[in-house]
Amino acid sequence: MRIAVAGGTGMLGSAASAALEARGHDVRVLSRHSAFPVDLSTGEGLTAALEGCDVVVDASNGRSAKAARAVLVDGSRRLLEAETAAGVAHHVVISIVGCDRVPSFAYYQAKVAQEGVVRSGSVPWTILRATQFHPFLDALFSNAARLGIRPSAAVPVAPVDVRDVADTIADVVEEGPVVGEAGGRTLQVVGPEVTTLRDLGRIRTALTGRGRAPVRIPLWGGALRAASGGALVDESADFRGVRTYEAWLKETSAKAARP
Repeated sequence: MRIAVAGGTGMLGSAASAALEARGHDVRVLSRHSAFPVDLSTGEGLTAALEGCDVVVDASNGRSAKAARAVLVDGSRRLLEAETAAGVAHHVVISIVGCDRVPSFAYYQAKVAQEGVVRSGSVPWTILRATQFHPFLDALFSNAARLGIRPSAAVPVAPVDVRDVADTIADVVEEGPVVGEAGGRTLQVVGPEVTTLRDLGRIRTALTGRGRAPVRIPLWGGALRAASGGALVDESADFRGVRTYEAWLKETSAKAARP
């Protein structure tokens, strides 16, 4: 198939592009500075980029709440309109497990709105919700370590490896859309184990040898209460990755140590 990957130069987009290419598909990487330059915030370049494409994978991102709205919500409308005109048969978009259960996060609000745009569109769709990527949680610990602390909370998480999500995207693309009455389906991909921020922090300290004072995160506010109640995990997910945070951290540390 010919597959366009929006946000194809990002962390997930580049991994998804590689996974699809490894299976023999013709992949078009769409971003502002790729061979197929596209700007979702304006729609520039979409018509040419989607010509002849069978599937679109939307792995685009926005770094701020304002940018998230412009790219994820308004950009999705532009992208879907261009897909309809190009005759694209399947729209696969990446979302977040629990985004509809933690509404106080502006980014999560944007993802929920993006899902709504996709569901109301005319292109057959698959929404693939994923849990937090290993580098995202590791950045949380890394940033806190600069302050000499380690976040500690009994918040259930199931971090997933980006490569496992990319392989799942490839599976979903090859399976094709399952339309039904809703026009599509929503699937979940999670990491291989449910753990907590507290335990992940301990693993990181043990592996890096750089101890920090554990600081308990008070569970106040709607977002943290929802997260502590398991909003960010899904025990009955459709797909489960194989690479744990500990395995990812060991691999990352080994690469960093190479001359």
